[in-house]
Amino acid sequence: MEPVKATGTPSEYEYNYWLLQKTYLYEDELADLPEHGDSVQALYEKLEDGYTRYVPPSKSESAAISINTSMVEGDIGIEYAYAMQNYPVVVYRVYPESPAARAGVPRYGIIISANGISLEGDKAFAVYDSVLNYSSDVELEILKDSTVTTYTMKKETVYAPTVFVDTISGTIFITITTFKLTTYDQQEGTLGELRSYLDSTSDYKKPRVIDIRNNPGGHVNQCIPAADLFVSKGTLSTRSWRGFDGYGNNAYNKTSAVASAGDPGEKGKFVILANGGSASCAEIFAAAVTELADIPVVGDTTFGKGIGQTNWNTIDGGLAIITNLEFLTPKGNSYHKKGIIPQYPCEGSATTSCAIDAIEKHFGTKSKKKSSSFTFDKELTVLPRKTSSIGGAIVIDSTRRDLCK
Repeated sequence: MEPVKATGTPSEYEYNYWLLQKTYLYEDELADLPEHGDSVQALYEKLEDGYTRYVPPSKSESAAISINTSMVEGDIGIEYAYAMQNYPVVVYRVYPESPAARAGVPRYGIIISANGISLEGDKAFAVYDSVLNYSSDVELEILKDSTVTTYTMKKETVYAPTVFVDTISGTIFITITTFKLTTYDQQEGTLGELRSYLDSTSDYKKPRVIDIRNNPGGHVNQCIPAADLFVSKGTLSTRSWRGFDGYGNNAYNKTSAVASAGDPGEKGKFVILANGGSASCAEIFAAAVTELADIPVVGDTTFGKGIGQTNWNTIDGGLAIITNLEFLTPKGNSYHKKGIIPQYPCEGSATTSCAIDAIEKHFGTKSKKKSSSFTFDKELTVLPRKTSSIGGAIVIDSTRRDLCK
């Protein structure tokens, strides 16, 4: 017997070519890929699927942080909004345990100046962004309840929450902005934040709104167990995927996630508020909850992304994000390119008042319609969060690099 001849380590291009051949969902495109080449980016650009992409080594670490965490580097922990007034920059949210929280920055305060520069007029946001981008120390003058107070903060790395709770017109809104592995809850991520809130309000009897508007998705091991918090039994989601076995041979797999009973959201009354920006993992969550529990979807038809990606670390330290999964709802339906159609559609757009009206229709209860806890409820335009909004239905896999040799 002669020893088996060793094979050399593949190049970055060869490895990515092999990985696509073994895992890419749309197999009919693979025959047109050149087996040899120099540009990995050019290889990926030949594919029609816009979610499949390659992140070079120089950017892979920051991309992984954006995908997996809600971490914001060099921040003070404030989300802000626009109000139609002379000083338009308003503190919308303050992240717990952030520099802003420790300084005592008040929610809905009007920011008068940043580092001594006035935030009056149309250029206020440009000035505010410039101060935050180029200054390590930030001093804000904030008007709240007819009093102007100065708050001094030093920027640091902040983990943003992904679950927020507000009361609007007497109704509790639970906003889930994304599904991340590591968030303000650095152990359990979005799932931990949501479970913690539900545990603390297990005796609450009134209907509540779960707001997933503009939630781009995230990790399936976050959104599926998050749905389980509201469902006592049944198949939460089914996914099939294209991959390879331990010998490098193509393997086609299918699995289902099944709900378990005894979670804190099962006895509550809820509706889900969604819109066209609710995508992928947010749709997995919505489909599971609405098909298995008495929790209707309210608002607009969702985005319609019923496919998912697996992230692979490559030979040279790049990141291959490849579409290789398909998802079905508990009833076996595909929502890809169709979206989830709400039981209570809104005319115009999905709004907070639309959700409150749906609660009245579905549960037969009347909202007290008292004034909102939002000081600027009708005048605020909430601006995008500084955290990355890379969403999708993401699975992380460890690569067997030796299999492509």
